Amino acid sequence: MSHPNKVCNRMLSLKENCLHPSSQKPYIRSSIGGADNSIEGVQSGITHAFVVQFASVADRDYYVKEDPAHQAFIQSLDGIIEKAQVVDFTDRIF
Repeated sequence: MSHPNKVCNRMLSLKENCLHPSSQKPYIRSSIGGADNSIEGVQSGITHAFVVQFASVADRDYYVKEDPAHQAFIQSLDGIIEKAQVVDFTDRIF
């Protein structure tokens, strides 16, 4: 990944830059991330990870499908990252 710090900082800044469509206020509850430091060796090429938490599935869906700041961020990654993997989950629902 070229310029990983810049890209990672932009990813984390989505917490402030993504605005709820009705309130026009930030709606991401939390956003954390960092470089891989696992000793297990099963990362399959993933070098960085992020966890973004939302108040509701509706907020998550807006972020994924419509949020202009998130969509612009995704577009800016073209040709910069080699691999992305997304996993969505609800805490304690197995």
